[in-house]
This record gives sequence, C-alpha cells and structure tokens, in this order.
Amino acid sequence: MTDAGKQALIDGLNEDLRGEFQAVIMYRLYASLVQGPYRQELRAFFSAEIPEELTHAQILADKLASLGAEPATTPAAVKVTRDAKEMLQTALKAEVETLERYIRRRKQAEDAGEYGLSVHLDDIIADETHHRDELQQMLARWP
Repeated sequence: MTDAGKQALIDGLNEDLRGEFQAVIMYRLYASLVQGPYRQELRAFFSAEIPEELTHAQILADKLASLGAEPATTPAAVKVTRDAKEMLQTALKAEVETLERYIRRRKQAEDAGEYGLSVHLDDIIADETHHRDELQQMLARWP
C-alpha cells in the first residue's frame, strides 16, 4: 500500500468512526427525547441500535490503531429534534450516508490489501443495510 493510499484509508476510517460516534449519540438522544403515541416502540428501537454502533466504532478504532493512526475522538454533528417523524427521517438519512461511505471504504480497503478489514466492512454494510431498511419500513407506515 502506498503512503497516500494508507493515509486515504486512515482518513476515511476516521470519518466513519466519527459517524459511528454520531450514531451512538443520536440514538441515545432520540431514545430519551421521543414523545407521542409511538414513544415506547421508538424508544426501544433507538436504544437497540446503540450496541451495534458501538461495535462498529470498536472495529474502526482498533483498525486505526493497528495502522499506526490515532482514532478520531469527536463525533460528526448530531441533529437535535423533538419530532418523532423527523427523528426517523434524520436517522434514515444518516444510515443511507453511512452505507454509501462503507461501500466506498470496502473497496478502498480491498485495494489497499486490507482483506480482513474488507470482511469486517461487509458485516457492517449488512448491519447498516438492515438499519436503513427498518427505518424505511417505519416511515412507510407513518401517518
């Protein structure tokens, strides 16, 4: 792997890590703030997403450290809202963007010869696809 290729991968992984930190904070915040007739269901949904996002963050931070880089310590910006439908829409937008990033990152990892990372990214892509699909289904039946 070239120095430029390694640095591009590191930069991308740190962007992904900031996104995972964002997701943890967003889901925790939304689980706490959600109100209305669907509070119980949405609170459970948002809370259930947090452990997977933390696992993704752990994988990314560990890989960054193994590449000799310093893992990011700050999240991407979190949109604060108190409207339940807007929470779902915001989460869906974030999941779609995250999925697109991971698809690019997977190719980047493979091009860099980081095949183990590619496998981890396949698993993360599957998780993020599931999150996207769940959010789409929830919004599809939203009044």
